[in-house]
Amino acid sequence: MTHKILVVDDNARSRTLFSEVLTSDSYEVIEACNGEEGLKAAKEHNPALILMDIQMPVMDGLACLKLIREDMEIGHVKIVALTSFAMKGDREKFMAAGFDGYITKPIDIDQLTESVNGFIGTREG
Repeated sequence: MTHKILVVDDNARSRTLFSEVLTSDSYEVIEACNGEEGLKAAKEHNPALILMDIQMPVMDGLACLKLIREDMEIGHVKIVALTSFAMKGDREKFMAAGFDGYITKPIDIDQLTESVNGFIGTREG
């Protein structure tokens, strides 16, 4: 069974990187370039996991997270914050906001794969 992962990030290069890494691990990747598109894609595709950038135009990651959590159909989905915010206390702030995980940018590909596999419940190798 192929698991769907929704990548919500306004940076096209980041989305491409995440997509290449995750598809090479046999995940199906859906992309969205802002929170508004991310919310629509989450409702349409019901992904197993959402990787959500924080700073985006139109709707940021925190606003999108809130709307997803309030939705009965998709509110259960695991959502991991993708952010360049890496100061002391940032992780705790995002976890308190309702994210299930936190990955800092620039992305460590091994950390990304390990985190995704952990949230999806699969372990490769």
